[in-house]
Amino acid sequence: MATKATPAKKAPAAPAPRVAAAKKAASSNGKADTAKAAQAADIDAPVRPVDRNQPLVQPILNQQKNAPAPLQKYGTVAQRLPIGLSEQVRQESVTMLNQLLADTITLRDMYKKHHWQVVGPTFYQLHLLYDKHYEEQSELVDTIAERIQILGGVAIAMAADVAELTSIPRPPKDREEAPVQVSRLLEAHQIMLKNCHDFAKRADDSGDDGTNDLVVSDVMRANEMQVWFVSEHVVNTPLAKAD
Repeated sequence: MATKATPAKKAPAAPAPRVAAAKKAASSNGKADTAKAAQAADIDAPVRPVDRNQPLVQPILNQQKNAPAPLQKYGTVAQRLPIGLSEQVRQESVTMLNQLLADTITLRDMYKKHHWQVVGPTFYQLHLLYDKHYEEQSELVDTIAERIQILGGVAIAMAADVAELTSIPRPPKDREEAPVQVSRLLEAHQIMLKNCHDFAKRADDSGDDGTNDLVVSDVMRANEMQVWFVSEHVVNTPLAKAD
């Protein structure tokens, strides 16, 4: 007698990918809650309410309105770094360097003003030269300011404060001819260099060799080189035909 064939059992249908992922995430950690498993399976989960007892990641704003006393007053020096100089020497050097810093910032900005406003047959040459000198003066600004901080002082920084301290005459807002621009720059350089000679000697006499070296090796030599490059643009020589 023929045996009746037993029908083969159907294999269980594969669970949907998202459901399988959710089950896998839940089984990997018995304590994982349903919300985490759903998020792991890329299933939209309800957003949890914000716990008001937990601190929020929020900047503390407007602290300047009730600011405490400043860490250090401008015009003072603090003995923070053991650099072998007395407070009196450091105070004198900081005063000189802040004057030099204010003048350097002013000269730097004058170069940028002329860089934008220059016009005429020598536009290309002066446009590039002014910007090159601007960058060099910017490096000097940082060098001088850092020396002031090393000495324990406070470097002057804001434009309004610089305008009050600088010894360089303020140029007009107007656009001027290139020879006038050059003349203003040469006047500013001369003021700077006269101060450099005075400050270098005073720093040397007081034993502040670091300040003396900065004034001579960095500020003075850079300004002398810039004077040479700028002044040659106002030498009255023939352009196309020799006399």
